[in-house]
Amino acid sequence: MSRKAKPPAFDSDNPEWTRADFAAATRFPSGTRLKDMKPSELDRLIRKRGPQKAPTKVPVSIRLSPEVVKHFKAKGPGWQARIDDALRKIVKKAG
Repeated sequence: MSRKAKPPAFDSDNPEWTRADFAAATRFPSGTRLKDMKPSELDRLIRKRGPQKAPTKVPVSIRLSPEVVKHFKAKGPGWQARIDDALRKIVKKAG
């Protein structure tokens, strides 16, 4: 039975990191091992976003036709926000 290596999967929503991405990433002090750090030390090193004061959007799961997804993804990053904008326009028109 032969085992063929599968080609690596490419996900356009999660591209490979560039040098700029690595440069902007959080760096741990040299010789520091994550498993040896205390939670308070880790909190100090990692910047966190604060809690939302008032959530502006509601997380949902929605199934869309492939044509719709392809259309919005073809215009690049931010495709989900563009779908949200299109639906808002429809709601305003109907309201």
